Amino acid sequence: MNYQTFRSSFTRYACFSVDQAAAVFPGFSRANFGEWIRQGYLVRLRRGWYAFAEAADIPGICDYFAGRIYAPSYLSCESVMSRCGLIPESVVQITSVTSLKTAEFSNIFGEFSYRTVKPELMFGYDVQTVGGGLPFHVASPAKALCDFLYLNPHYSSSAELEGLRLDEDVMDDLFRDGSLENVARRFSSHSLSTKIETLKEMFAS
Repeated sequence: MNYQTFRSSFTRYACFSVDQAAAVFPGFSRANFGEWIRQGYLVRLRRGWYAFAEAADIPGICDYFAGRIYAPSYLSCESVMSRCGLIPESVVQITSVTSLKTAEFSNIFGEFSYRTVKPELMFGYDVQTVGGGLPFHVASPAKALCDFLYLNPHYSSSAELEGLRLDEDVMDDLFRDGSLENVARRFSSHSLSTKIETLKEMFAS
């Protein structure tokens, strides 16, 4: 298989799976991937998934990869909380929520973590794009916080919640527009609702 022929069929996707390659080129040999990796053309993202090496030059490409290599999923929890200013720390690991089993992948692009929720909790995200149109799903600030609190039950007391150092202005916005309480209500979780009420009391004082 000629690399340039292969590349012309998949460049617009930035990354691709073994199954996609076989669908476009019947009889495609996986041995090509190993050779192209050695030549520096490709990077392995996880088992069965590869990316073009030049994709590293696309700002935000890891957000796109996160949604492609383990789907369905959307960016959430600390990744979104940091970006929207809800927590002060910058976050290196990319954390997503999925209805599949919990998983982690590591490659030259970064660390990708996936936390599991029930299928009915796969809501509260929008579509954004990088690289001129490559789409990925990202949770709203309210959904990211609810996902985080739901998936981390040890954050329960006022002291533990204070330790998150949640930004007062962002929290005020989430309570003012009602988005945080509306999202939490859809979880049907008494524990999560209690945490949201505790936060409401904390930020009302």
